[in-house]
Amino acid sequence: MSHPVRERRPGGPPTIVLIGPMGSGKTTVATELGRRLELPVADTDTLVEERAGCTVADLFADRGEGAFRELEHRTLVEALDTHAGILALGGGAVLDPRSRHALRGHRVVLLQVDAAEALRRLPDDGSRPLLAEADPGAAWVAVARGRRPLYEAIATFAVDTTGRTPAEVADQILDRLDREHHD
Repeated sequence: MSHPVRERRPGGPPTIVLIGPMGSGKTTVATELGRRLELPVADTDTLVEERAGCTVADLFADRGEGAFRELEHRTLVEALDTHAGILALGGGAVLDPRSRHALRGHRVVLLQVDAAEALRRLPDDGSRPLLAEADPGAAWVAVARGRRPLYEAIATFAVDTTGRTPAEVADQILDRLDREHHD
């Protein structure tokens, strides 16, 4: 049986765009959705690293957040035009008003998570520049709280990933999209 979300298009917009705070499971859920729908998966953080030739953390350290955000925006716009699959965005991709504008009209799913679970999921290896403070938990809460209105403004709908497996989250997303398709 064909799934209504599985629309193979050469190039063109992504089928599903995942947004949310660090540790919400965007990359993992994107991988699960891609597997189920037999669609390619891309992550803007990975695409930025490929373009920059270094990690996001190194890009922040060497060139600053402004340079990272500019490259992130250009990468996002290109992916929205060319990646016909599942696209996971970096947590801060919504900060640029141009990026939020570019996301209009796309199927954007907000993955939400509570702070305790997000921090359990995130590696403590310095790869998250915004959490490189004495109290990463407080930093995560401040960042997530500040971005939440931006996420909510562009999301088609939200799914809470707290205490749920990637498969359960993918089920909920696909069920919701199936209901929308049949309404």
